[in-house]
Amino acid sequence: MEQHANKTIMCSVLFLDIVEYSKKSVSGQVALKDGFNAFLAAAIRGVPVNDRIILDTGDGAAISFMGDVEDALKAALILREKLLGEGVHMDPPLLVRMGINLGPVRLVKDINGQPNIVGDGINVAQRVMGFAEPSQVLVSRSYYDAVSRLSQDYTGMFHYQGSRTDKHVREHEIYAIGHPGDVTATQQKPGDKGLNAAQRVNGWIQAARAAYQNASSQQRALSAAALAGTLLLLIVVAVKIMYRPVAPLPQVAEAPAPAVTQAPAPAVVQAEPAVARAASEVAATPPKVATPPKTAVTVEEKKPKVVRPAQEKSMRAPAAQGKAAKDISTTRTLEETTAVEPGPPALVSVAVTPWGEIYLDGRMQGVSPPLAELQVAPGTHEIEIRNTTFPVYTQSIHVKAGEQIKIKHKFAN
Repeated sequence: MEQHANKTIMCSVLFLDIVEYSKKSVSGQVALKDGFNAFLAAAIRGVPVNDRIILDTGDGAAISFMGDVEDALKAALILREKLLGEGVHMDPPLLVRMGINLGPVRLVKDINGQPNIVGDGINVAQRVMGFAEPSQVLVSRSYYDAVSRLSQDYTGMFHYQGSRTDKHVREHEIYAIGHPGDVTATQQKPGDKGLNAAQRVNGWIQAARAAYQNASSQQRALSAAALAGTLLLLIVVAVKIMYRPVAPLPQVAEAPAPAVTQAPAPAVVQAEPAVARAASEVAATPPKVATPPKTAVTVEEKKPKVVRPAQEKSMRAPAAQGKAAKDISTTRTLEETTAVEPGPPALVSVAVTPWGEIYLDGRMQGVSPPLAELQVAPGTHEIEIRNTTFPVYTQSIHVKAGEQIKIKHKFAN
């Protein structure tokens, strides 16, 4: 470290900031700082002491890595994993923003004679950190260009976020680092295509959004026209698909045929014994046999009386069937409230302050922040936002195919 004194060198700088540190009480600040120091010490344990300089900024820290350029990335990933696994469950929760930059710094002595660093390298790292969300790691363009060429594994970890302007009107191109456990394009296996589809779509959306923000007004107009044409084409295709299936119609026409042939059968079977009994009664009554017209009337009057119970039974059967059908319809209505509708997925944007665990239909989706968007199948769903300090927030949503909605929630005492 002494050989670099009073010299300008290139090194990677990791700048860290504890979210809402100044708003906490003294006891809360002490708890956050103790947990932060413990996690940071574990993250940089593998870096030699002579290859790093740690500056305590009060509500965070700045670490300069003068050795391997990969050390800053490895330390940030280890620290974020511990924050997401343990920090969010602390009381109060420990949320940290992180920024990495590769730039020039100079080693100097502070007022206590201890090593210190100054220069544009640490300043840009702080600006990049300022653009990050809680538990998110952002890197500058210079650091991305350096570390992405060291290994193919690093290339798929970064997602371009576009150009951001700091308070000094200086432009910074930034990249976000994927969460621990994300499957990158270079690491994807043949059997993981379905699993990584949502990640690829999310990357395309972010890249398109960044390109749109940096485009001119003419380019934006052309992009909007192209998008409108694509949506119109998708609507036409969807309408054709919806009205295409007509094959089941002949089966519906043939369905009533068996019912017509079977319905009269019981009536005929029951009517024949009735006529036979009427004829036997006529034969057993000698005075009525001498008057044929009256005998004919007697047979006709008794025939409806015998058939009537069958008619009443047949009338009661549809009524019972109608009641059962009504009960089944009511049950189906209750079940269909959570049914998934066909069509492309909808995009649900979630923003939680200060943080929250997002559950979709009872399944954990991630922590917001950094989680910002969910792809949800069309239909009715239940969103739960959980925070260890506040009651659970629940919201029922109904999304349509391709729809984009936003959910914002702030936990407050």
